[in-house]
Amino acid sequence: MIPISELKHSYLCAQQTPRQFITRMVNDLRAKVALNSDPAWIWLASPAQIEAQLVQLETLNPLSLPLLGVPFAIKDNIDVKGWITTAACPAFAHTAKETATVVKKLMQAGAILIGKTNLDQFATGLVGTRSPYGAVPNTFNADYVSGGSSSGSASVVARGLVCFSLGTDTAGSGRIPAGFNNIVGMKPTPGLVSIEGVLPACKTLDCVSVFAGTASDAAIVLSVMQSSTAERASEPQFHPAHTAQSCFPAKLRIGIPLVPEFLGNLEYKNAFIQAISSARSMGAIIRQIDFSALNRVASLLYSGPWIAERYVTIEHLLNTRPETLDPSVSKVVSLAEQFSAADAFKALYELKEHALRAQEIWSECDVLLVPTAPTHPTMKEVAADPILRNSELGLYTNFVNLLEMSAIAVPAGLTDSGMPFGVTFIAPGGYDQALLSLGERWQSIHKLAPGAPQTHTSSHAHYLRIAVVGAHLQGMPLHQQLVDRQCRLIERTKTSSSYRLYALANTSPPKPGLVRSMENGYQIELEIYEMPSEHVGSFLELIAAPLGLGSVELADGTWVKGFICETWAIAQAQDISQLSGWRAYIESNVNT
Repeated sequence: MIPISELKHSYLCAQQTPRQFITRMVNDLRAKVALNSDPAWIWLASPAQIEAQLVQLETLNPLSLPLLGVPFAIKDNIDVKGWITTAACPAFAHTAKETATVVKKLMQAGAILIGKTNLDQFATGLVGTRSPYGAVPNTFNADYVSGGSSSGSASVVARGLVCFSLGTDTAGSGRIPAGFNNIVGMKPTPGLVSIEGVLPACKTLDCVSVFAGTASDAAIVLSVMQSSTAERASEPQFHPAHTAQSCFPAKLRIGIPLVPEFLGNLEYKNAFIQAISSARSMGAIIRQIDFSALNRVASLLYSGPWIAERYVTIEHLLNTRPETLDPSVSKVVSLAEQFSAADAFKALYELKEHALRAQEIWSECDVLLVPTAPTHPTMKEVAADPILRNSELGLYTNFVNLLEMSAIAVPAGLTDSGMPFGVTFIAPGGYDQALLSLGERWQSIHKLAPGAPQTHTSSHAHYLRIAVVGAHLQGMPLHQQLVDRQCRLIERTKTSSSYRLYALANTSPPKPGLVRSMENGYQIELEIYEMPSEHVGSFLELIAAPLGLGSVELADGTWVKGFICETWAIAQAQDISQLSGWRAYIESNVNT
């Protein structure tokens, strides 16, 4: 999973071009999808569609593009002109006449659309199994659900196939899959981002959400996507404009559920206790909050007349071709027929009353901290009772959009059985930037590598940890050698203060040499990867003198295998130790 800033840096430093990187990754992706029939994808961009985007990109000033050459995917309920939109229902499939506003903005910022992803049909579900294109498996363990409805969008980010993706979030679809797949899911304040060109689930509640490996990447994407005042004025709006808040108070008050519910999942319970401890370690004040008003609001979403909004979108299919709909989706949406116009107004009055009680929460805390989901069901559990298992997952998500709140789901570690556990920070509307900053801080403390450990889902039995300091770093020209060998980034750290770094002469691509020096040494930045042992031999064959694999001491005193350099090679090399890393050296050359 390459951070957006690092990929863009590799372009601006002329280490590779967007055309080179995108062509290579798309060709690799097409080969993998053809072999594996990956259910996360519904459509991959054709060669002509990729070429058109690259040609357009090459006419723009790269320095002005915040998403220069960054590959992304979108949920297949979001339109792109000339592309087919299915909403995971082949009978509904049609060619879009216009491109959704958010996609236009991302492309204008330099992003390259790779494909469209699978979803719970018509974005109705939180499980990721309600699609004729296949159930999307969890990226850690295929026996478990991926979460939905934005199942495919979360999967392709968690596996590092794209840098970010778009989902939609009405009841939690942009948060649940993030929590289940160890990535970030940013659900903006309703109305902050345009929903023009997005097939409605509940048009008055829908949000376009962002999946990314880190909160910092999500922040870059959201800054491009969000609507200006002028843009809001040109589109129908269902939400008031909220005053943007960039930060929380220095002494942060975090509210947690008075009686958190985990539906018997003890691993989730223990993981949430640990998350609360982490919040305290950040200096936050923890307040227990009565969630009864929030729970009453949440119950309105599927037990009240808001289900009629979903009915509006698929009414024709329900009445003429009901057999084309997923049975669970059909059952849920058909409930709309029991509500009258009077019921809708009664529910609206009830919502307003509960909203007053919910507003009082913010006098007790600045932000809420909840489990992203109360439990994580298996595929078999969902198949046995699809409606109940799905409804259980919305416990901490269903109320958020009804109350005009903002939220960010972030990884919070692994359970004892090795599955992801995530938490969600929830704040009033307008606190999107403050939540992203809090998410960045949370991730910097946890230092948990985002996404799926690809080696966990393979047959590999043994791994070797390898430290890289130069051309194999993420975004650098030889990083693909690690990707090809199914390596997983474990940690970004530094060596002990016993090393010097040299820019070697006459190497292509340019490479550094790391040499141990017990006197006048420096700490040198590096990345540690986990490589399946069966691929180590082929990797060693690619390493030419004066470089080789040896033992490298880390800042914490531990040792790993890593790139080292024979001392004879430094006679003609430039000592760049004072820069503390290869990236800084490359950047200094670009800026001079």
